[in-house]
Amino acid sequence: QVQLVESGGGLVQTGGSLSLSCAASGRAFSGYVMGWFRQAPGKEREVVAAITWNGISTRYADSVKGRFTISRDNAKNTLYLQMNSLKPEETAVYYCAARPGDWNPSPGVYRYWGQGTQVTVSS
Repeated sequence: QVQLVESGGGLVQTGGSLSLSCAASGRAFSGYVMGWFRQAPGKEREVVAAITWNGISTRYADSVKGRFTISRDNAKNTLYLQMNSLKPEETAVYYCAARPGDWNPSPGVYRYWGQGTQVTVSS
Protein backbone atom coordinates (compact mmCIF):
# COMPACT_ATOMS: atom_id res chain seq x y z
CA GLN A 1 0.00 0.00 0.00
CA VAL A 2 1.29 3.46 -0.94
CA GLN A 3 -0.23 6.73 0.18
CA LEU A 4 0.43 9.82 -1.93
CA VAL A 5 0.01 13.48 -1.00
CA GLU A 6 0.60 16.26 -3.51
CA SER A 7 1.55 19.82 -2.67
CA GLY A 8 2.79 22.95 -4.38
CA GLY A 9 -0.14 23.92 -6.54
CA GLY A 10 -1.43 27.45 -6.74
CA LEU A 11 -2.08 30.44 -8.93
CA VAL A 12 0.56 31.62 -11.39
CA GLN A 13 0.61 33.96 -14.36
CA THR A 14 1.19 32.83 -17.91
CA GLY A 15 4.85 32.08 -18.38
CA GLY A 16 5.42 31.51 -14.71
CA SER A 17 6.73 28.47 -12.87
CA LEU A 18 5.50 26.12 -10.19
CA SER A 19 7.07 23.16 -8.46
CA LEU A 20 4.89 20.27 -7.33
CA SER A 21 5.84 17.62 -4.82
CA CYS A 22 4.31 14.27 -4.03
CA ALA A 23 5.16 12.71 -0.70
CA ALA A 24 4.77 8.97 -0.51
CA SER A 25 4.33 6.79 2.51
CA GLY A 26 3.95 3.09 2.85
CA ARG A 27 6.04 0.41 1.41
CA ALA A 28 8.26 0.10 -1.61
CA PHE A 29 8.02 3.61 -3.05
CA SER A 30 11.30 2.98 -4.78
CA GLY A 31 9.86 -0.01 -6.59
CA TYR A 32 7.13 1.88 -8.44
CA VAL A 33 6.90 3.78 -11.66
CA MET A 34 5.63 7.23 -10.74
CA GLY A 35 3.64 9.60 -12.89
CA TRP A 36 2.11 13.03 -12.91
CA PHE A 37 -1.31 13.41 -14.47
CA ARG A 38 -3.67 16.33 -14.85
CA GLN A 39 -7.36 16.78 -15.37
CA ALA A 40 -9.01 19.96 -16.51
CA PRO A 41 -12.75 20.54 -16.06
CA GLY A 42 -14.73 18.59 -18.60
CA LYS A 43 -11.68 16.78 -19.91
CA GLU A 44 -10.20 13.36 -19.40
CA ARG A 45 -7.26 12.78 -17.12
CA GLU A 46 -4.03 12.79 -19.11
CA VAL A 47 -0.47 11.85 -18.43
CA VAL A 48 2.01 14.70 -18.06
CA ALA A 49 5.21 12.87 -17.19
CA ALA A 50 6.46 9.63 -15.72
CA ILE A 51 9.67 8.27 -14.25
CA THR A 52 11.01 4.80 -13.66
CA TRP A 53 11.71 3.44 -10.21
CA ASN A 54 15.40 4.31 -10.39
CA GLY A 55 14.90 7.72 -11.98
CA ILE A 56 16.97 6.84 -15.01
CA SER A 57 14.21 6.98 -17.58
CA THR A 58 11.60 9.70 -17.95
CA ARG A 59 8.76 10.30 -20.38
CA TYR A 60 6.79 13.43 -21.14
CA ALA A 61 3.67 14.40 -22.96
CA ASP A 62 4.63 16.20 -26.16
CA SER A 63 2.90 19.33 -24.94
CA VAL A 64 5.22 19.72 -21.95
CA LYS A 65 8.57 18.57 -23.33
CA GLY A 66 11.27 21.11 -22.69
CA ARG A 67 9.22 22.94 -20.07
CA PHE A 68 8.45 20.36 -17.38
CA THR A 69 10.89 18.17 -15.49
CA ILE A 70 9.98 15.12 -13.44
CA SER A 71 12.34 13.77 -10.81
CA ARG A 72 12.28 11.64 -7.71
CA ASP A 73 14.25 11.18 -4.52
CA ASN A 74 13.74 7.64 -3.27
CA ALA A 75 15.60 8.38 -0.05
CA LYS A 76 12.98 11.02 0.73
CA ASN A 77 10.07 9.10 -0.80
CA THR A 78 9.22 12.15 -2.86
CA LEU A 79 8.30 12.80 -6.46
CA TYR A 80 8.69 16.22 -8.05
CA LEU A 81 7.44 18.11 -11.07
CA GLN A 82 9.06 21.38 -12.06
CA MET A 83 6.81 23.31 -14.42
CA ASN A 84 8.11 26.28 -16.38
CA SER A 85 6.57 28.56 -18.99
CA LEU A 86 3.07 27.63 -17.90
CA LYS A 87 0.10 28.26 -20.17
CA PRO A 88 -3.53 28.99 -19.29
CA GLU A 89 -4.67 25.77 -20.94
CA GLU A 90 -2.60 23.88 -18.38
CA THR A 91 -4.96 24.90 -15.62
CA ALA A 92 -6.02 21.63 -14.05
CA VAL A 93 -5.89 19.44 -11.00
CA TYR A 94 -2.54 17.69 -10.98
CA TYR A 95 -2.25 14.21 -9.53
CA CYS A 96 0.65 11.93 -8.78
CA ALA A 97 0.21 8.22 -9.18
CA ALA A 98 2.16 5.02 -8.74
CA ARG A 99 2.15 1.63 -10.31
CA PRO A 100 4.36 -1.43 -10.18
CA GLY A 101 5.91 -2.60 -13.38
CA ASP A 102 6.69 -0.64 -16.51
CA TRP A 103 5.83 2.78 -17.82
CA ASN A 104 2.30 3.16 -19.12
CA PRO A 105 0.50 6.38 -20.12
CA SER A 106 -2.97 5.14 -19.24
CA PRO A 107 -4.32 6.46 -15.94
CA GLY A 108 -6.39 3.33 -15.53
CA VAL A 109 -3.40 1.13 -14.83
CA TYR A 110 -2.01 3.20 -11.98
CA ARG A 111 -2.83 1.65 -8.66
CA TYR A 112 -2.28 4.48 -6.22
CA TRP A 113 -3.35 8.11 -6.50
CA GLY A 114 -3.01 11.27 -4.51
CA GLN A 115 -5.88 13.64 -3.87
CA GLY A 116 -4.61 16.19 -6.39
CA THR A 117 -3.44 19.77 -6.23
CA GLN A 118 -4.97 22.64 -8.18
CA VAL A 119 -2.80 24.56 -10.63
CA THR A 120 -4.32 27.70 -12.10
CA VAL A 121 -2.55 29.68 -14.80
CA SER A 122 -3.98 33.13 -15.35
CA SER A 123 -3.80 34.86 -18.72
